[in-house]
Amino acid sequence: MSTAERPDGGGRLLTGVAWALLLLGLWLWGKDVSGGPGGLSAPTTGDVAAVGRPLGVPLPPAHEPVEGVEPRRLEVPSIGVAAPVVARGLDASGAIDPPPYEMPHTIGWFGSGSRPGSDGAALFVGHVDTETKPAVLYGLSAVRPGERIKVTGDDGSVAEFTIDDVQVLGRHEFDPGQAYGQRHPGRPELRLITCGGTFDRTLGAYTANVVVSAYLTDTG
Repeated sequence: MSTAERPDGGGRLLTGVAWALLLLGLWLWGKDVSGGPGGLSAPTTGDVAAVGRPLGVPLPPAHEPVEGVEPRRLEVPSIGVAAPVVARGLDASGAIDPPPYEMPHTIGWFGSGSRPGSDGAALFVGHVDTETKPAVLYGLSAVRPGERIKVTGDDGSVAEFTIDDVQVLGRHEFDPGQAYGQRHPGRPELRLITCGGTFDRTLGAYTANVVVSAYLTDTG
């Protein structure tokens, strides 16, 4: 189904991502799940696995935490993303308030959470499409483990993260700890999230979320 055939483009991000982030304000920051720095990439799941992601990609060691700065720009070179970043808070339901519908090519950062490069998991969200065309994270499910995400801070510094996991998590299999929890104590991490799966007209929402996980490997 083309994006032009889907109703209410702005609302799709809100309903597709908000349900996944509903528990964010309760406990996910500081919630640890198993994992480790460097080594080999984890198997991908869902829609991503279906397109043949390579498994066991060698990954570089993690960089030690830095002070972290407020992000101003996020880049994913492998899919041509280079977008401004704005800080966002939680809405009345406890979900991240995404960028306004008029800003489909802007990425939102949960400003009350971890700063990218610091100890913890910095959380970013973005639109997948609008009523008529792709938005900033339309191609997110195409990224591969080993590829890079670059975050430019308000002081001009650049933190480089290496992708180690790509998952498409449906409503019935969504695990907030796996999606957002820091996977290794003391490791600076990043999550980049958008809608995934298919648009369900009955629910008025996407059926899944694409969750890309990365960890700090270089600074400059």
